Amino acid sequence: MRNFYLLTGLGFLLWIFFLDSNDLITQYNRQERLKNLQKTKVFYEKRIKEIQADRQELSRNLQIFEKFARERHYFKKPKEDVFVIELDEKTEKKP
Repeated sequence: MRNFYLLTGLGFLLWIFFLDSNDLITQYNRQERLKNLQKTKVFYEKRIKEIQADRQELSRNLQIFEKFARERHYFKKPKEDVFVIELDEKTEKKP
């Protein structure tokens, strides 16, 4: 009788820890994914706050709004030429 209960208990633990759909490996992977998602959530919350602050700044100040439109969206005034200069990483990083 003692061996029967011992073998049944070991079989049950083996099933729960390794063969079940919620085994230890799956639980570990889910915890890691949760940590990564929480980090991503924090990043996006910070980014949202930055964008909201920029938006408020743009709505208050017309000069900053004009600068933003020119730099990011390449808007221009009539009869005005805009030149876009992009630097390579090689030329940027001179020692």
